[in-house]
Amino acid sequence: MSGRPAKISAPLAAGKMPGQALVPVDLTWTVVQMKAGERITVNEMLIAAYQAASSPHSIRALKSDIEAFDAWCRRTNRFALPATAETVADYLDARAENGSRPASLARYKASIAKIHQLLDLKDPTPAPLVKLRLQAVRREKGAAQKQARPLRFKGPVRDIERDKARGLNIRALLESCADDLPGLRDRALLSTAYDTGLRASELVAVAVEHIEEAIDPEARLLQILRSKGDQDGEGATAYLSPRTVAAIAAWCEAAEITAGPLFRRVQVRRYKARAAVRGRPIDSISGRETWDLRKTLSKPAIKARVEYDIGTVALHPGSIGPIFRSIIQRAFDRGALSDLTAEDLTRLLKGISAHSTRIGLNQDLFASGEDLAGIMDALRWKSPRMPLAYNRNLAAEQGAAGRLMAKLT
Repeated sequence: MSGRPAKISAPLAAGKMPGQALVPVDLTWTVVQMKAGERITVNEMLIAAYQAASSPHSIRALKSDIEAFDAWCRRTNRFALPATAETVADYLDARAENGSRPASLARYKASIAKIHQLLDLKDPTPAPLVKLRLQAVRREKGAAQKQARPLRFKGPVRDIERDKARGLNIRALLESCADDLPGLRDRALLSTAYDTGLRASELVAVAVEHIEEAIDPEARLLQILRSKGDQDGEGATAYLSPRTVAAIAAWCEAAEITAGPLFRRVQVRRYKARAAVRGRPIDSISGRETWDLRKTLSKPAIKARVEYDIGTVALHPGSIGPIFRSIIQRAFDRGALSDLTAEDLTRLLKGISAHSTRIGLNQDLFASGEDLAGIMDALRWKSPRMPLAYNRNLAAEQGAAGRLMAKLT
């Protein structure tokens, strides 16, 4: 095996055994098993080229998938590299039995294929056995992916222009955000997420420098440098409404952000009030006593106060979903979602993720009468499959049968 010194974490180093190879992924080395008597030569130039051509998220996913596959092979006394079709098929079956959905299994299969390709090994995944096993899982569990719950601007309404907002809706959430620094950040974040339909990784990548003037003096345009569907960085543009522009301006002014990442961590430190303490006169203290200056000296009263610490780097993509859920919980606690019960809230929160605003915008565009081409352009879809899937429920309600039944009631 060629190359530079391997960087191995302590647990992996302790478990290294003869007949294993070190495969570099994400600038680290992952221990994977190889068949006895065979030698795997790592082409570092190919690995480096793959890393340069792939997004950090793709590299992390590949690393995670290969480590999980290798761990399963160790437990079952299998060879991970090169793997046989039977090994891959059994692994996917095992993951399916543990609850993995067909979409996840397809990703695991793709990762196993990718590592074999990078190491110039025969790819076992195209084998009929692997394909038939996956087909059997799809037949048993169905291929439909679990959808995040949409966050629509007025909630679950039929006419987004005339109907009043109800249920879980963006309008109420924005109005309920406090005017302190966390509230200003959350309002700007949620409003931007809905306007643009950005994914979590794209949302946290937004910088002040990416916002440009629009024809409407109160609106702005957001330059999206890179997205999931644009790995080559051709770029795209999204519209920021006057509502969102005002929220961003308020957040930037309060947080004193003039450049760099727009959405940052806000650390809150709260200090309780303390009453004044009257100390003892100095001449009342006996020389034989041990002085305790904390009890002897007077202390002034201290008012309760809150201090904020604004981070310098962008939020982590994994924090967006929890922030959305916190916004919803606070809005409910303040009575802004009055037509929801505590049971409703618990049920709804389980489906909220960073993708909820993207799905909500997708559905609102559909409900407003936009055609598929317009929706795909607004949300930068490369294929009609996902926007159609997200609009499936609305299509059923507003389709021919739904319109007829509404007239008959």
